[in-house]
Amino acid sequence: MANIHTSETIVLNDDGGWCWFESPGALQHGSLLIVGSVASGGHDKSRHGNIELHIYDCKTQKTELVTLHEQFELDDHDGPALFVRPDGRLLVLYAKHGTEPHNYSRISLPDAKSFLELSSVEIYTPSPTTELTYSNLFLLPSESNRVYNFFRGLHGSYKPSYLYSDDFGTTWQTGNIYINVPSTQKHRPYVRYTSNERDTIHMIYTEGHPRDFDNSVYHIYYRDGQLHQSDGKKLSSLQVGLDSPDQGTVIYRGDAQHVAWIVDLILDKNERPVCIYSVQYDSANLPVGQGGEDIRFFYARWDGSNWQSYPLAFAGCRLYSGEDDYTGLAAIEPDDPSIVYVSTNSNPVSGEPLISQTDGQRHHELFVGKTENNGETWTWTPLTSSSKADNLRPMRPKCTSSNPYRSLVWLRGEYRAYTDYLQEVVARVWQANN
Repeated sequence: MANIHTSETIVLNDDGGWCWFESPGALQHGSLLIVGSVASGGHDKSRHGNIELHIYDCKTQKTELVTLHEQFELDDHDGPALFVRPDGRLLVLYAKHGTEPHNYSRISLPDAKSFLELSSVEIYTPSPTTELTYSNLFLLPSESNRVYNFFRGLHGSYKPSYLYSDDFGTTWQTGNIYINVPSTQKHRPYVRYTSNERDTIHMIYTEGHPRDFDNSVYHIYYRDGQLHQSDGKKLSSLQVGLDSPDQGTVIYRGDAQHVAWIVDLILDKNERPVCIYSVQYDSANLPVGQGGEDIRFFYARWDGSNWQSYPLAFAGCRLYSGEDDYTGLAAIEPDDPSIVYVSTNSNPVSGEPLISQTDGQRHHELFVGKTENNGETWTWTPLTSSSKADNLRPMRPKCTSSNPYRSLVWLRGEYRAYTDYLQEVVARVWQANN
């Protein structure tokens, strides 16, 4: 099989979308590539707002579509989080975009030969006033196989919160808010997560939405009931949580002209966190809808003593007016954090706009970056070029077990807003030893 540079781009489905604050949004499970998305219904009105799974068999090269919830809500924030339980069954969680207090879940049936057959929908309500958004699923074997779901909005707070399950997601218990923001406004820290899949969950986060706050970027991690700074200093129990975002370790200090948002987070072979974040430049005092002309990606890694942060690439301009910090996003290679994948409509080195030779329009293209010095400098190779549509929101699915298949998935099409898009779900698949 070819490597990522020469492998064919596969269309998994003609209609899908996802946000980047649910995880895992895709998994590589043996020969199966499993991707969750929200259909727009742009080609088929009966799929309007469907929550779906696209299951691609890398051996047979066939894709199966599983509809998890028909006409749920047209909003890409509703994308599902996926988790393969120790018993081999697939757990899927999803929620609406802060308009309900519910969490929805489905589990593949026992003894099923695939993930095509799932249980009926189960609903869990953390509290009557919860405004639930996002799902992020992690199993900690060190805590007797407790499963955590990190989400936003317990008790109508807009704050990072959590649930937990001691039966692999069959039933749930309500935890608490774990990052508070003392404010008269509903400032909402945004969080990205990753885990060593044993005893620790890492978080990078901001004070709020970059539209509302001149964000910095912080890091903490959870282990054995406690939240810690990057150097291991204990901050509080998870149940009590942080009183303020700035209790975490600062990765990047923002200001009015340099407003940050988080993009991706993984652990390296030494279980140290590596992340990508974005910074919007020169937007101070600009009204919403007039900023976002110069956004840049940064790459940061914890070296055991300090965070080392470096410019990564020009991210181009905003996706659409009104969400001036939305970029095409980026993903770090989980097998090798010296490799990253970015979506940008600018040359990643010079910042010059990328104009397609096919249609004469500016489009987001995908690039692979490689560093030989822990992120100080990068070399770039295009994965797509002169496209007729944008290539957005790459994800590099982690493998649930040892297998030769690797994949990169992304969205290709037109993105006008998080409730208005028409995109294909596409992928490249290769073998790790090639």
